[in-house]
Amino acid sequence: MARFLVEGMTCDGCARAVARAVEAALPGRRVVVDRAGGWIELSGEPADEARGGDAVAGAGFVWRGAVPRQF
Repeated sequence: MARFLVEGMTCDGCARAVARAVEAALPGRRVVVDRAGGWIELSGEPADEARGGDAVAGAGFVWRGAVPRQF
């Protein structure tokens, strides 16, 4: 799973809209949304990041890209 920042999710409806958009764009991928944290986790290939970002933007939210891993 990779974590990505998403801006603009101000309510649970927003979080559901983001999840639906990403799930529609990436069938079979697991999507976890944390509205309060402003991020989503997405399973799958790294190339899916672009499609996930397009789906988030298409739903009216701002895709800020991957959260750097902390080791």
